[in-house]
Amino acid sequence: MNKPKRYTITSALPYTNGPIHIGHLAGVYVPADIYARYLRLTGNDVVFIGGSDEHGVPITIKAKNEGVSPQDVVDKYHAIIKQSFEEFGITFDNYSRTSAKIHHETASEFFKTLYDKGEFIEESTEQLYDEKANQFLADRFVTGTCPKCGNEEAYGDQCEKCGTSLNATDLINPKSALTGNVPTLKETKHWFLPLDKHEAFLKEWILEGHKKDWKPNVYGQVKSWIDDGLRPRAVTRDLDWGIPVPVEGGEGKVLYVWFDAPIGYISSTKEWAQREGKDWEPYWKSDDTKLVHFIGKDNIVFHCIIFPAMLKAEGSYILPENVPANEFLNLEGNKLSTSKNWAVWLPEYLKEFPGQQDVLRYTLTASAPETKDNDFTWKDFQARNNNELVAIFGNFINRVVVLTNKYYNGVVPAPNAFSQVDEETLAAVKAYPDVISSSIERYRFREAQQELMNLARLGNKYLADEEPWKVVKLDEARTQTIMYVALQIASALATLSEPFLPFTSAKLKSMLNRTSGDVATSWNEVSIKEVLLPAGHQIAQAELLFSKIEDDTIQFQLDKLEASKKANEAANKTVEPQKDTITFDDFTKLDLRVGTILEAEKMPKAKKLLVLKVDTGIDVRTIVSGIAESFTPEEVVGKQVTVLVNLAPRALRGVESEGMILMTETAEGKLVFVNPDTAGVTNGLQIS
Repeated sequence: MNKPKRYTITSALPYTNGPIHIGHLAGVYVPADIYARYLRLTGNDVVFIGGSDEHGVPITIKAKNEGVSPQDVVDKYHAIIKQSFEEFGITFDNYSRTSAKIHHETASEFFKTLYDKGEFIEESTEQLYDEKANQFLADRFVTGTCPKCGNEEAYGDQCEKCGTSLNATDLINPKSALTGNVPTLKETKHWFLPLDKHEAFLKEWILEGHKKDWKPNVYGQVKSWIDDGLRPRAVTRDLDWGIPVPVEGGEGKVLYVWFDAPIGYISSTKEWAQREGKDWEPYWKSDDTKLVHFIGKDNIVFHCIIFPAMLKAEGSYILPENVPANEFLNLEGNKLSTSKNWAVWLPEYLKEFPGQQDVLRYTLTASAPETKDNDFTWKDFQARNNNELVAIFGNFINRVVVLTNKYYNGVVPAPNAFSQVDEETLAAVKAYPDVISSSIERYRFREAQQELMNLARLGNKYLADEEPWKVVKLDEARTQTIMYVALQIASALATLSEPFLPFTSAKLKSMLNRTSGDVATSWNEVSIKEVLLPAGHQIAQAELLFSKIEDDTIQFQLDKLEASKKANEAANKTVEPQKDTITFDDFTKLDLRVGTILEAEKMPKAKKLLVLKVDTGIDVRTIVSGIAESFTPEEVVGKQVTVLVNLAPRALRGVESEGMILMTETAEGKLVFVNPDTAGVTNGLQIS
């Protein structure tokens, strides 16, 4: 398409059943915000839309588990999510919610339009039903094995491992997420969107029209889905939470959340337009508008096939120009899991790292899963802050502002004759807006941010090579030129960093006093304007843009994750079933004695074994024990223990073991001794 007159940017609506975590941010909200901020800086008409998805099955499950109403759940988490986004600097023009009246009206009207046009088919089908819960099992009320990849934890609407969109009846070995029961099949009536009817259009629009400009991961998943053959998709569900089906026969049914949720983009735009006194329709119905959906890979099918089919069937809406979906972000080598608390939650981050929003934005962009899954680690977070933001970007700005205040009382000096290095440096600065723009407009945000850091590296190298702190003692005129050039770089960084590091950009603009005088402030001015900070302009005192993150701060975060891991292991630990019943006579055959470990050493070439000398009160004997991974030899010497002394001897790696030390595990999986209460007890005491 030609250059758009306006942009409509949407970001996936998060389920309001929990807070936002780094997976959401890296996959959707940080890239969407970078894009929206960039477009505004380059003078475009932009509406950036978000909102809470409040009708998903996970919300009703959360409500059941907590013994509250679904409305209680969505009210709680909508407020948390919205506040977190605001504090993190995600610049939505409107953040709405699907429980809003305007959304119910918009979604109902959309459904009725398609219904009246005959775009649905009505069918009675057999659906999974939980007899114990007395309800149909829609979507995430049922789990089972994915027929595509064999994942045993697939949901009734989608397998999150392979991304395949499913119907609950597709699952192998399904079970109810409510009761654990094996469901039965029961007949029910629903309305379906016949995706097969739109297959030819989708093939032409996507497979021919967007093969080159859509990301390979997006195009590949959609092509696979189309090649597999499109089938009718139900747009209603047997639930009591959601938007009631607004036609005759729809009693007791609601709109399927994946029919209702994307319409939330439209209703949120309407809400924004009403508040701002604008007309919403050009942003959704004009051919000179570019519509872009930012989503994660689990939402690709819905935004590239189902929602476009809905829009096409309605007839008056534009279709998305691009859907730059990201893959998944893992955490410390493991898949993010909200149920297992294996996540970095945004509200906690904001509390524990006050004023450091940009560090997380930077790290998530640097490790963004743009074409394949990627990993977030706390060590990488620390390294990117200390070695890049502090050592490169922050160091350059601090030098420039400190030296300008030291030499010229904070006044930008007038330059003298430019050397070849000066001219080349200034020319390079002017090229950066176009270079970064090119990457952003191709949705390569990681690449774009790297180019921003290259500009900071250019500034650092320029200062290091020109050494104004030395030249000032020899050539005042040359020093003025060096500092003038360095200040132009700093001013360019203040503008070009805004999409990526908005809080840093604001602080740097304040330091450079960019709100006063003849100062270049727009993205395009960096390319075309000869002077970004004019001679005679007064700047402020230096402030640190970034602070070093210490090891103990990172260790605290790692310890939190380790605690989550242990808690999950304990919760999921299987208790061994009772062994076969024994008689009292069997029990009396066991001879348990109090003993003391006199000596201990590691068994050569054995990872788990310690060779112990134990005073049993009867004798001193050798016992080989598999505790070397939990205890050092020094830790166990002198320890009183419980010994089974009449166990038949057994050779272990050539050493005859003459008994057994009794051990057990804590709930956290830690190995501990089964100790008698032995204060003042002598060795050899028989335990009965």
